[in-house]
Amino acid sequence: MLTSGCVVGPDYHPPSATALNVPAAFNAASPGSPQADADLGRWWQGFADPVLTQLVDRALRANLDVDVAGSRLRQSRASLRAARSAELPSLDFGGSVSRSIGRDGGDETSFQAGFDAAYEVDLFGGTRRSVEAARADAQGALASLHASQLSIAGEVAVNYVSARLAQARLGIARENLAAQGETLQIVGWRVQAGLVSSLDLEQARQLRAQTAASIPAIESDYVAALNRLAVLSGEPPGAVTMLIEATGGIPAAPSAYSTPIPLEVIRRRPDVDVAERGLAAETARVGVQTAQLYPALRLGGSFGGSGTSVSQLLDTSIGSLAATLAAPILDGGRIRAGIEGQRAVAAIALSNYRQTVLIALEEVENALTAVSAADRRAGEIGIAEGAARNSAVYARSQYRTGLIDYRTLLEAERSLLSTEDASATAAADRATAAIRLYKALGGGWQYAPEPSSVASSTFTARPR
Repeated sequence: MLTSGCVVGPDYHPPSATALNVPAAFNAASPGSPQADADLGRWWQGFADPVLTQLVDRALRANLDVDVAGSRLRQSRASLRAARSAELPSLDFGGSVSRSIGRDGGDETSFQAGFDAAYEVDLFGGTRRSVEAARADAQGALASLHASQLSIAGEVAVNYVSARLAQARLGIARENLAAQGETLQIVGWRVQAGLVSSLDLEQARQLRAQTAASIPAIESDYVAALNRLAVLSGEPPGAVTMLIEATGGIPAAPSAYSTPIPLEVIRRRPDVDVAERGLAAETARVGVQTAQLYPALRLGGSFGGSGTSVSQLLDTSIGSLAATLAAPILDGGRIRAGIEGQRAVAAIALSNYRQTVLIALEEVENALTAVSAADRRAGEIGIAEGAARNSAVYARSQYRTGLIDYRTLLEAERSLLSTEDASATAAADRATAAIRLYKALGGGWQYAPEPSSVASSTFTARPR
């Protein structure tokens, strides 16, 4: 009883922020003003786009990858319950009834019944370390579910922006195609009148054909984004087409973002939690292996009897108790090799955890820089778009009056198409950069609904 309090193997302690090289602040300046964590948990609502909100909420409820993660969580919780059962005694009952038929009517009925009990005393904590490892695995599975929810929310938002960008580009291309068609008609009249050469006509035809040729590729991108959104929502391709084909522009990125502290980001991101719980589980398994070096005490007992009637079972019953103490003496170094191998696995888990932390910090740094760059680029392209639109209006007017040649008009129309397309792309890049920042900060799983594949059970996640 005294030795049952002993637990061999290393006690797990999470690595400190200093050991993980977590800086006090990010190098990239955080744009905007800080927001509350509650806003970060539902960051897609900050885009003020009801269709986007509807799609993300639908995907978090019905996405099949999230459902798979929920099933894995359910499996890990069952494994935890199985590990805990090893801490309790086992009790088996067996019974039988037989009847013998004699020639002279000497029939006889026999009854047999018995109980068997077994219990292995956890002298050196091997079972407790197994439970500790199983608990860490279950907590890691919960974090994996959160990571899946975070990823799905971000992927839905990115594909929604892609769909809206394709819509905007289609509108730009079709408007320019119509304008170029009018210009082509005017050039044709001028050629017939002998005012310009056929070279202007061929150049106008070339520009219009190039614009028309770009439309099928954009339409393909649009359909691909719609189909991806449907599958992310757990539905067949085409299921969300009617929802998105309604009028809607590229969602505007919020003007303010959460000002992150690196340590808070590390604590919030579920992928980091998955790696940390994996390290805790592998550290506990070192103790499981180490416990095999020490004696194992097994207690057993049986109680049973037999007779020709139920009342005779107690009269003829006998019982036995046994205690077995077994300890390894010679095993050729198998146990110590297992311990060394498990220590190596724990070292791998530690390196994986540190690498996950570094990648998380890198993603936030890159996302902060991308948001700042996208904001600056969108502002400059907006100026260029206005200038290109005015230039095209002036060029068309002057060409009709013969003040400029077609080459000048051609360059103005090409510049307008390119600049309008770049402006739409810049708006989408700005929204996408904001989405990636929110994802890098670890937002999007905090208020996600529990998937249907997770059975209700008593389970407490690791405190954050």
